[in-house]
Amino acid sequence: MQKTFIKYTVAIVTSAILLILFINFLLSRRTLENQQFNTFHTKIEQVIHTLENNRMELALIKENLDEDYLIRARAAAYVMDRQEEIVTDVPQMQYLARLLNVDELHVIDENGIIAYGSVSAYIGIDMADHEQTSPFLDLLESEEEDAYLIQEPQPNAAEDKVMQYVGVARKSQKGVVQVGFVPERQLEAQSRNTYDYIFSRFPMDVDEELFVLDRSTGEVLGHSGSMEQAFTEECYQLESLLQCMKGAYQKGADGRKRYVVSRSYDDVLICAALPADVMFRKLLENTFHTLIYLLFVEAAVILLLYCLVKWKVTDGIHHILENLSSITDGNLDTTVEVGGNREFEKLSGGINTMVKSIINLSDRISAIIDISGIPLAAYEYGNGEEHVFATSGIGKLLEIPTEKVTELCRNADAFDRYMCWITRDAVEGEEDVYRINDRKYIRIHMTESQKRKLGVITDVTTDMMEKSRMRYENTHDALTRLYKYRHFQQLAQERLEKMQPEKVCAVVMLDLDYFKGINDTYGHDVGDRYLQSFAAVLNAMPQKHFLTARRSGDEFCMMIYDCDGRADVAAYLDEFYRRLGENIVVLSDTEERIISASAGFAWTADANEELSALLSRADEALYEVKKTTKGTYGEY
Repeated sequence: MQKTFIKYTVAIVTSAILLILFINFLLSRRTLENQQFNTFHTKIEQVIHTLENNRMELALIKENLDEDYLIRARAAAYVMDRQEEIVTDVPQMQYLARLLNVDELHVIDENGIIAYGSVSAYIGIDMADHEQTSPFLDLLESEEEDAYLIQEPQPNAAEDKVMQYVGVARKSQKGVVQVGFVPERQLEAQSRNTYDYIFSRFPMDVDEELFVLDRSTGEVLGHSGSMEQAFTEECYQLESLLQCMKGAYQKGADGRKRYVVSRSYDDVLICAALPADVMFRKLLENTFHTLIYLLFVEAAVILLLYCLVKWKVTDGIHHILENLSSITDGNLDTTVEVGGNREFEKLSGGINTMVKSIINLSDRISAIIDISGIPLAAYEYGNGEEHVFATSGIGKLLEIPTEKVTELCRNADAFDRYMCWITRDAVEGEEDVYRINDRKYIRIHMTESQKRKLGVITDVTTDMMEKSRMRYENTHDALTRLYKYRHFQQLAQERLEKMQPEKVCAVVMLDLDYFKGINDTYGHDVGDRYLQSFAAVLNAMPQKHFLTARRSGDEFCMMIYDCDGRADVAAYLDEFYRRLGENIVVLSDTEERIISASAGFAWTADANEELSALLSRADEALYEVKKTTKGTYGEY
């Protein structure tokens, strides 16, 4: 009957789970499409915002540069009107061009010919002969005293080189002064306003696309992937994309459907697309996870029902046999309680007395160990048994309370899990030695057979503390508590070799300024306190990015690692010098001083670079700082 009940319960609960999953799938699909639409809409908004910002930046740059270039052109005309002899001297013209920070400087006479200039090869060019130069002839005919012309960047007539020219009419005589500039900032700003560049700045999911179409021609103007593809699929056609303003599915490469969202902006159509199978993969994963959770719930419900039926239905006729079987299996905490007649009561009492005698055996062994005075404990239990035999000293060695020891000894599985947790990480370089806490170490020697497990625990704290002290003294400077230089080199080499791609690190050599004078004037005790104060600032820097050491005397070094770029290194150095500037050392009752230190650093993004090369370059940078500006840092 119990099996039949469980069978029908499983069928009903499973059917309910499948119905819940089906309804959940339908609702989740619509929710997923709405989420993807909102995600694409946000990304397209960000693209539009970036385009508008770039246009404003480009216009502002052009306005500022045009005004600046015009001022320089008028300054050149002003100089020429007052020092006519400069015009005929090419070196003087070149000097004036450099003085005004312009790339070219020309003088056009009343006939429209470049008569003089800083570029001798351009002298003699007729401005009327080329479309680029001819607009400047209008300045010769202008009656305005302050007539000028600012030309857009374009290839020049002489060398087909992209230049921007500004011309102003001369006041002392008929003619034009023209200055030329290489429009680097405009070209750079224009390059940042391309679709390919903007798309490259956006994080993309797997197989996700961003692309732009011309609304009049349907031509693809930019794509987050490659522009070398044909773009013949349905998802790239203008008519199809116009239907995707609220999100729609279109066919893509290899017949894969894509979920596409589009939006009009000026004369283009900005679109985002994601393969439907990729999008629904998330839904299927969520559905699968929901199924797993529901199956766990089903198992819990069925187990609860099973226990309830078993408790209410199953008869307890074989209670004595079950207790005896449990004791035989090692569950010595079992108490046999069977009443009804004197024979059963005497039998139960005899069994319980026998079990207590076996348990007291561990107490007798504990007494023998206590008499020996050796900090030692032992335990033993069999596979499948519940009770663990353990000597009384086990709680003291493991530093757990008596109640916890009692609880663990009554449950072999819990005891086994606890011992596995204790022995999860052995002390490096030691055999079977484990750390309980910062002031307690134990050695656990375990043997295991097919049927039983035996362990002996001894206290090795004194030995480990002595070894730890010796290791610390071997690797740390006694005065400053910083690493010694040799140990620093080992640690720094390890961090350099383990440096992740796209990360950088730097080594910094430091030297205290004026330390010898302080040491000689105020004594070695003050000098030591000066060194310790400097070391305290080093130790206060973030340990996850700084490795610090004393090299010798008043020389120190550190490694700054796990940085995103050179700017991070400089920021950490600035923070170090800020803290150093706040650290005041008392030299005497009447005098105190802020520590002054010079530093040189060298950084790298190559994990294969030799540490010795970095240290050498940092030393060279330190040497240059010591020669020039003490109290700051310099880069190799």
